[in-house]
Amino acid sequence: MTIAHWCVLFGGLLPILCAGLAKYCAADFDNSRPREWFEKQSGWRKRADAAQRNGWEAFPLFAAAVLVATTQGAKTGAVDALALAWVALRLAYVWAYVSDRPSLRSALFAAALLVTLAIFTAPLWT
Repeated sequence: MTIAHWCVLFGGLLPILCAGLAKYCAADFDNSRPREWFEKQSGWRKRADAAQRNGWEAFPLFAAAVLVATTQGAKTGAVDALALAWVALRLAYVWAYVSDRPSLRSALFAAALLVTLAIFTAPLWT
């Protein structure tokens, strides 16, 4: 497996980590109704849940891009580097979201999306 494939695994786990962050040390967390609990949250917990939801939205295109690139002849080194950049951008995105930095968060989202597009098209230019 390539580094990019490992990044896909991490990308799939990142939203789960965000949900865990939102629940971290929450004495009132109700596991019988977790979605209702999330809806009642505010502040950083609410933003961690929003980062989780966005992670599920961003992940499929990234995963597909890595699979396209790695099966259609893109150079492994380029795809690996881009996938690592995507992971770094998404981690920074989560940090910006949880710490309530909306402009930075939007810029990081856009950068990660551009990296995903670069991965997807890598077979054309590598």
